Amino acid sequence: MTSLPITEQVAGAGEEASPAPRKRRRTAEAQERGVISMADRQRPLVRYGLPAIQVLVLIGIVVAGVGPLLWLLKSGLSTSQDILRGPLSLWPSGIQWHNIPNAWTQVQIGSYLGNTAIIAIGSLVSTLFVCTTGAFVLSVLRPKWGPVITGLVLATLFLPGVISLVPLYLTILKMPVLGWNLQNTFWAVWLPQAAGAFNILVMKRYFDAIPRELIEAARIDGASNLRLFTALILPLSKPILGVVALLTVIGSWKDYLWPLLVLPDPKLQPISVALPRVADTTEISLQMSAMFLAVLVPVVLFLIFQKQFLRGVGMSGGIKE
Repeated sequence: MTSLPITEQVAGAGEEASPAPRKRRRTAEAQERGVISMADRQRPLVRYGLPAIQVLVLIGIVVAGVGPLLWLLKSGLSTSQDILRGPLSLWPSGIQWHNIPNAWTQVQIGSYLGNTAIIAIGSLVSTLFVCTTGAFVLSVLRPKWGPVITGLVLATLFLPGVISLVPLYLTILKMPVLGWNLQNTFWAVWLPQAAGAFNILVMKRYFDAIPRELIEAARIDGASNLRLFTALILPLSKPILGVVALLTVIGSWKDYLWPLLVLPDPKLQPISVALPRVADTTEISLQMSAMFLAVLVPVVLFLIFQKQFLRGVGMSGGIKE
């Protein structure tokens, strides 16, 4: 074998001993490959103008995202006269801390929030059951009629929701074969929510990315389909399960039209339906406090599970082998 010259060996050893120069070169190369080159960054206009633009964009995003929530909180703590006289004022003339407890008792926000939580939890359980089992059959079991079912499920995404509204409502009024009337029951919200084509296709795409070697190895070990589903597929699918769960909860929390149709009983209505109904008999300050309490729950849920949600979105295309 031929040995390298001493100078090259020393140079190579020096580069391995000090990775800082290599890191600086990689950083410089990455910057050269960017939209703005290093030569352009040295210009005063770019050097000072680019950070200013970034700061302005960040401020705009913060104002657009947090501004409505802060305005809702300010209105909820203001008097009705302040809201009508200066709706865009930055600070109320007097803070009414009792608006929030009054909204809880007089508007019965607690009861409506409880109904909303029941609807959201039931929709979550039914959606996860249907989309995981359906995706498991189409992706892992792969029956002969699987592509046909996948095509039919995909075709439903191209149908506007208004078209299926009347047939779905008639189905709720009289269930086929059974003849049950599900109106004024939470089942009328849970069951249609579970049959979501988007969630099934997203889950199937994730299951398709699971290496087939793992599935075949589990089958060789004697795992049944149920064992394969519960012990292998579901543990590997935690990120996408979190994404679907959070989207389902937020979607059912803000749904208005369908609960309005199938839950005419005020005692069963969620907060999205109850707030417009009580608007005519409630002060505007209490309405704003109730709306703030209604919006606060999904925002807090997202802040708590944002890491899992973002991780699941990033891994929704597949898993690493």
